Amino acid sequence: MSRRKKTFKREIIPDPVFKDVVVAKFINKMMIQGKKAIAQKMFYGALDELNGKVAGEEPLAILKKALENCKPALEVRSRRVGGATYQVPVDVRPSRRLALAMRWLIGYARDRGEKDFAKRLAGEILDAYNNRGNAIKKREDVHKMAEANKAFSHYNW
Repeated sequence: MSRRKKTFKREIIPDPVFKDVVVAKFINKMMIQGKKAIAQKMFYGALDELNGKVAGEEPLAILKKALENCKPALEVRSRRVGGATYQVPVDVRPSRRLALAMRWLIGYARDRGEKDFAKRLAGEILDAYNNRGNAIKKREDVHKMAEANKAFSHYNW
């Protein structure tokens, strides 16, 4: 039994431009050392880069579809049973799915080679929208790991 107090989820205020909570969470994930204005500038710059790249799609719709494509359904968790540690596949909670998708998109955007971060992020979002790129590869790797260890799924309790 946990001795900690009950935790609560902090309420996220929607972003000022799109009035969307997912965008606000994305900007908060991008932020480094509390510099939110810089993170917002880079994010909105990336959406400006995306404008017109996909015919008939708004940049916000491209972002949402890219996040949807990156979300993992399964992951593995370490479970210790009788001196042995097993990688047990478990379902991912919806809030964690979104957080992982955002983390992977931002992390792999930082590793790209374009000149400024807005272009890097736009490129990674566009790749994820088209079901390619490093964030999609990461999701596939996580799913493969869960599939490979499905023999240990009976340890999931």
